[in-house]
Amino acid sequence: MKQIASLPTHAGDQTTAAQAMLVAMAIIGVTDNAVPLMAETIGLGQFYLLRTLVALPILWGLSKTGFGSLLPRRFGAVGLRALLVALAMVFYFSAVALMPIAQALAGLFTSPIIIVVVSVLFMRLRIGMVRIAAVIGGFVGVLFVLQPDVAVFDWLILLPVAGGFFYALGSIVTGTLCKEESTVAMLFIYLLAQGLIGAGFLIAVEIWPLPVGQGADGFVTRGWIWPVWEISHFILLQGFAAVAGVFLITKAYQLGEASFVAVFEYSVLLVGPAIAWAAYGQVLNFWQMLGIGLIVLAGATLALRSSKGV
Repeated sequence: MKQIASLPTHAGDQTTAAQAMLVAMAIIGVTDNAVPLMAETIGLGQFYLLRTLVALPILWGLSKTGFGSLLPRRFGAVGLRALLVALAMVFYFSAVALMPIAQALAGLFTSPIIIVVVSVLFMRLRIGMVRIAAVIGGFVGVLFVLQPDVAVFDWLILLPVAGGFFYALGSIVTGTLCKEESTVAMLFIYLLAQGLIGAGFLIAVEIWPLPVGQGADGFVTRGWIWPVWEISHFILLQGFAAVAGVFLITKAYQLGEASFVAVFEYSVLLVGPAIAWAAYGQVLNFWQMLGIGLIVLAGATLALRSSKGV
């Protein structure tokens, strides 16, 4: 999960900012690898709802200790952003449960590419050849990682790309409509949206039950499962990570220059697959490793060039 809160850039300690971002990405890389284990037992709706119920009291505590108000200034804009990012995470977490995390992350990290494309097509942004080349290179990198079968197309590979699409839209709304909002307020509304989507999923599969596959294959269509004591530690981990990860990401952007800090977000493309290799034996081939390199290069280029406006 990349940056979901945008704050004005302040001069600060670049080293501390980079360290905060690296720790945030390490938290995300570890906790996202726990999703496939949870997907063996519970469904997406229950995962979303329980994650929210754990995170909200933590966020309330942060608000009471002076980190910001829970109420946004512009509820409509913050609500739209929350819905878009929450939808993005629906697709991303579904992908994490059903495919190697490297592929899920590659799809999610199409968001910087999509932001540029949307900005050019609909916001009349003018870009130079370097950013055009970065978009093309990043797209090629995503194809290398996802490795779609040209003979038999698997719609599953579109899950993380859909996550990247909605995340990009959420980032655009954040940057254009939510600049003056506090991180706590945006995270609070995001978690509420996440919880409501989770509850909606649970109600939907109760009214219109769908076939439920075995293990992680049933993650998307599975209803409420009880008891969940065996995975309660994973649920608590997810709730704490939802708050801690965003807090550290925001702190990084407060301390450091935005284009510099953004580059370190791509460390999750190394941490996530490394944890997956150690925990599950997920191995990347040469082309997938090359693809990750192209995505990192493209994202870093877009971040640095955007700061210069060229």
